[in-house]
Amino acid sequence: MPLRVRWLGRVHYRDAHAVQHGMWERSGDDHLLLLEHPHVYTLGVRAKREHVLVDPVSVGAELIETDRGGDVTYHGPGQLVGYPILTVPMGPDAVPNYVHGVEQLVIDALEELGLPGAGRLPDYPGVWVGDRKICAIGVRVTRGRSMHGFALNVDPDMRFFEHIVPCGIRDKAVTSMAGEGVDAPMEKVVDVVARLAADRWGHGDAERQDVAWERTFPSADALPLISRKPGWVRVKAEMGAEFRQLKQTMRSLELVTVCEEAGCPNIFECWRDGTATFMINGERCTRACGFCLVDTSQPLPIDHAEPDRVARAVEQMGLKHAVVTAVARDDVPDGGAGAFAATIEAIRRRCPDTAVEVLIPDCKGDPESLAAVFAARPDVLNHNLETVARLQRMVR
Repeated sequence: MPLRVRWLGRVHYRDAHAVQHGMWERSGDDHLLLLEHPHVYTLGVRAKREHVLVDPVSVGAELIETDRGGDVTYHGPGQLVGYPILTVPMGPDAVPNYVHGVEQLVIDALEELGLPGAGRLPDYPGVWVGDRKICAIGVRVTRGRSMHGFALNVDPDMRFFEHIVPCGIRDKAVTSMAGEGVDAPMEKVVDVVARLAADRWGHGDAERQDVAWERTFPSADALPLISRKPGWVRVKAEMGAEFRQLKQTMRSLELVTVCEEAGCPNIFECWRDGTATFMINGERCTRACGFCLVDTSQPLPIDHAEPDRVARAVEQMGLKHAVVTAVARDDVPDGGAGAFAATIEAIRRRCPDTAVEVLIPDCKGDPESLAAVFAARPDVLNHNLETVARLQRMVR
């Protein structure tokens, strides 16, 4: 079985933890998640609060209690975090042997990257250069499956370690690859760790996927723009009676459709057939995804009468299946979730036999906001994955 390696880029700690749990609970495959976190301090199950020396908010960091072993540690940009989610053969010393294997992976990677002096320090987990810790290890093994893992300091802002007692160890220093004179870009470190991990846990077989690495391409390599789209991508505009009637319905009820606002090329076919996708919460989005045509100027207040107008349109159009989406509304506390719930309820009141499908934004991942949509019980719930990497880690 191959080791499934994923480079996820920069991921909030809570999001990565949720992904780990989902994979740990539902997948029997072996995975290695490689990523960075924004500034965060995490407390293991045996951590002491007094080892956090400042209010984390005052230094621009979060503080999160988690279910790994160990004390307090820091994660942030410039630190490679690895979460192996593996089947661990159980038996005497199974967990110490597994931790030893994680340490050895990092030791081997550091040697290949130009730091051959890294190793272990008796009685102290992790990877050390002399008496300076370069990589923290904190794992959890339950029912023969592992979670959490290692945090290798490549080139983080070392000042963040000054605000804690790292791993609860007061008399030992923390270092980094950069601090030890090794100048290695994160992409190279990931490549080496991924390959060695595949050798160790995948018998040399890996299935790897990365989110896009940031790169600047020389302009000489750019392709020239062309003035016309190729014929096969051009759509004939057919605005017959059915199209005009549906447009009149939308204008008279002051409704917005994603068909129009996103410039969908299928609008002529769909509107001819009397169908459309309603876009609630206005026509202005608070995000600016590069692939999207929707307006990103300052949004107007939420229109609380809109749900009933959508329901009236569904009734007038005689829809058996209504599809409702929305712009992202990061400017309102619930991300627009309440309007989704109200629209579902309004359609159900007027058209109880109509199935309701919603295509929702992420509501910034707020559980209470998303729960409001779930509680309205749409027949189908979708979420677009065609967006920035931090929002599309995996289908959970």
